[in-house]
Amino acid sequence: MSPVTAGALQLLALISALALAYRPLGDHMARVYSSEKHYRPEKWIYRAVGANPSAQMRWPAYLRAVLAFSAVGVLFLYALQRFQGVLPGSLGFVSIDPDQAFNTAASFVANTNWQSYYGEQAMGHVVQTGGLAVQNFVSAAVGMAVAVALVRGFSRSRTGELGNFWADLVRGTVRILLPISVVGAVVLVACGVLQNFSGIHEVGQFTGGTQQWNGGAVASQEVIKELGTNGGGYFNANSAHPFENPTPFSNLFEIFLILLIPFALTRTFGRMTGNLRQGYTLLATMAAIWIGFTALMMWTEFAHHGPGPELAGGAMEGKETRFGIGGSSIFAVATTLTSTGAVNSFHSSYTGFGGGITMLGMQLGEIAPGGVGSGLYGMLIMAVVAVFIAGLMVGRTPEYLGRKIGTRQIKLAACYILITPALVLCFTAVALALPTPADSMTNSGAHGFSEILYAYTSGANNNGSAFAGLNADTQWFNTTIGIAMLLGRFLPIVFVLALAGSLAEQRPVPDTAGTLRTDKPLFAGLLAGTILIITGLTYFPALALGPLAEGLAS
Repeated sequence: MSPVTAGALQLLALISALALAYRPLGDHMARVYSSEKHYRPEKWIYRAVGANPSAQMRWPAYLRAVLAFSAVGVLFLYALQRFQGVLPGSLGFVSIDPDQAFNTAASFVANTNWQSYYGEQAMGHVVQTGGLAVQNFVSAAVGMAVAVALVRGFSRSRTGELGNFWADLVRGTVRILLPISVVGAVVLVACGVLQNFSGIHEVGQFTGGTQQWNGGAVASQEVIKELGTNGGGYFNANSAHPFENPTPFSNLFEIFLILLIPFALTRTFGRMTGNLRQGYTLLATMAAIWIGFTALMMWTEFAHHGPGPELAGGAMEGKETRFGIGGSSIFAVATTLTSTGAVNSFHSSYTGFGGGITMLGMQLGEIAPGGVGSGLYGMLIMAVVAVFIAGLMVGRTPEYLGRKIGTRQIKLAACYILITPALVLCFTAVALALPTPADSMTNSGAHGFSEILYAYTSGANNNGSAFAGLNADTQWFNTTIGIAMLLGRFLPIVFVLALAGSLAEQRPVPDTAGTLRTDKPLFAGLLAGTILIITGLTYFPALALGPLAEGLAS
């Protein structure tokens, strides 16, 4: 079997598995977020935090709860790292430096999971399981809660109430993320992923030297790393490490986990709004972009010219032979079109155009299918903009799901769209203008520019994957990328919840003969074009200086 055929078959198997899980999981999540029943363990949690899960919140209260919970998470995780040296189960590792502790705390709370450290050489069992793994769950649940709040904005009328953040947070964790993670962890252990609390071992090598390895609760962290579109690896090599991702099957299973909830949330959206066709339209748009990017990535990596790639059957540099170009390409697109950040190959070693595809996937806003929760609310923001553009074209007041899209709504959507590009481009420009940050680049020219552009694109878009080649463990990068991660996560949430509140206050507008049908293929095409033009072209000048210039020169 040729490598191209193997890659195509893996893609077909993945699509089939996602199709089978789409309806049951989407309906289950709709029931979870619509239920009025509270399970006993959930009541214990509410009592512990002093929350009333039945109290409805308007968008300012919902936002305050999101920010307060996340702020406490940053402080707790920062303190846990700073005191690691005196904690049990630290494996003898010292406390983390202040700038790196801030970066890591901001990273995991923001669902970015950017890592400027070697996991197996810096973090002990307590920080890994009690700090990082916990944030993998709750940061994902926060994103899902915000998405559900926006869905309620479309489904409710003449009220500003968006539900209860604490109930959404707990239910998303207890009823969705935890059960799937338990099953997924068992599958990964069966594949050979580590799951223990062993200490550091010295392993002999054929050269006569030794190498140190430490164990850990890897499978349980790996599963939520992918399922919650987090991305922070237990080991520095991330999902390229055989202890995290040992076989081609585990590789495909991890990609399945990455895409599972983001795609299924479109079904949840359709079910909660009472219009499944609207959910299918969003699904079709997401799937078309994802499949297109995957096919383009495979083509660039398989068809790259040169004696080395021709002998290897493609651009194999930086890729694991057990995954090949097909498995690596599917993983790279899945992780950069979502906010996962896990990698099973080094994106810096991809072809110039291949590296550009990974960057463009993040720069589109990671909405195809996007992160857990963030992908859905990002796509809904773009749908609002697409409806507004269509309204301008025909001279009619734009409407979406019976809600008028007026001045306030489009201003909020525009602010959401502009925040992330502003963070990425401004931080990249400042880093290149100053002498010290540029010293961290391994390469010069277009590839060196891509290293810094990718780093801030990954941080501000809450992705967390690394291009490789850039030494980001400096005070400058730890601090600025940490700030970019926090602003890139929580400023957009402000506008999402404000938009949800404004929509929920409206009286539904009945459909007429002039209403734009937003559940038809025509609107799906308009939506995809809006995404590519408005967000994609924003970064075109920067991409032209980096991956495009490198690709054209090769």
